[in-house]
Amino acid sequence: MTEGARKTKRSRDLFARAQRVMPGGVSSPVRAYRAVGIEPPIISFGSGAQVVDVDGNQYIDYVCAYGPLILGHAYPAVADVLAAAASRGTAYGATSELEIELASVIEEAFPSIELLRFVNSGTEATMSALRLARAYTGRSKILKFEGGYHGHADGLLVQAGSGQATLSLPDSPGVPASFAAETLVAAYNDVSAVEALFEACREQIAAVIVEPVAGNMGVVPGSPSFLERLRELTSQYRALLIFDEVITGFRLCYGGAQTLLGIEPDLTCLGKIIGGGLPVGAYGGRREIMELVAPLGPVYQAGTLSGNPLAMAAGIVTLKAMEDRSVYEQLEVKSIYLEDGLRRAAGEAEVPVRINRAGSMLTMFFTNEDVTDLSMAKRCDTGRYAAYFRSMLDHGIFLAPSQFEAMFVSAAHGDADVEATIRAAEQTLSSIR
Repeated sequence: MTEGARKTKRSRDLFARAQRVMPGGVSSPVRAYRAVGIEPPIISFGSGAQVVDVDGNQYIDYVCAYGPLILGHAYPAVADVLAAAASRGTAYGATSELEIELASVIEEAFPSIELLRFVNSGTEATMSALRLARAYTGRSKILKFEGGYHGHADGLLVQAGSGQATLSLPDSPGVPASFAAETLVAAYNDVSAVEALFEACREQIAAVIVEPVAGNMGVVPGSPSFLERLRELTSQYRALLIFDEVITGFRLCYGGAQTLLGIEPDLTCLGKIIGGGLPVGAYGGRREIMELVAPLGPVYQAGTLSGNPLAMAAGIVTLKAMEDRSVYEQLEVKSIYLEDGLRRAAGEAEVPVRINRAGSMLTMFFTNEDVTDLSMAKRCDTGRYAAYFRSMLDHGIFLAPSQFEAMFVSAAHGDADVEATIRAAEQTLSSIR
């Protein structure tokens, strides 16, 4: 596809219809494409590393459903197991053998998880983990980080990054001030700020929740010293450390970011890849903490569709495929190739960028300074990103419609896909400098 050749009529007609039946025409805010100044393409299907919209335009996809499609769209083994699972019924409201198998696979991969509970989304996982942390410690306050998005539960929509940053929204209306008051906020990667908050609120903090690699202010890795200090401080002050690995779990490596870092949190939140692209979430951790969850303990949490057999079946097949560590090696090689090509293209076009990468996740920030926290991410040139996005879309490259999201490389991306992406970036960056 070349610039100006992208067809849009059917997408525009459908989006007009969508706006009559859904707020903003979407089921999640960033999908409205308001930050990039165009109406969104309406997707018809995905296959391998590509998505195709209703107008027939084909795109190399680096959204990958915002992370879970690490094997690509319609991975044959996943598609086959879903068809077989659906023929046996789509929900039971009762425990299935599939839940037990997937839980066992996850617990074997994550030594910090001795027991886990399946839920239906990352938001449910973090919300439930925080309730559990408060019950376990008998404390009420949670410490999170600016730009850390942990779902849309009340109390977590404070300096939450991604969608709010993209749309320039304040902390969400509808959240009582009393809820938000229980959430303490520090700058990401700022050890001294965390130390000060613990000193001031030493007997009140139930837990610190953190993405070990932030993915909702763009990709911003937590420094090892920062994350190690969080482990020390939470242990010192008898608070819990919660790793939100909804994005990073099974994407950075088979045991998540915590395995790479050698840091063991008290609780871990998972999602995305563990369901192979279907709606899913999970939270788990030390046995003594998790045994407070009903029916063993008094902390109530339930879900009619939790442990859904379709999501469990897709998750098992996906994680079994990822047990082959060579998949991660191939992802790393392709991601390095993409990163180097994008950086070279920007240098030749004399467009100031910084590229942050963690494994198969990366973000190209339009700025001339390193990005290590939300305040730095917000100083990026979002107008230039919007122009870059629009041109890349016209060249057949499907990116997230926000400067504050990640690109995701999948196992389905081939060398030709990466080369085509770099060529598109060369042409695009030369036109927007």
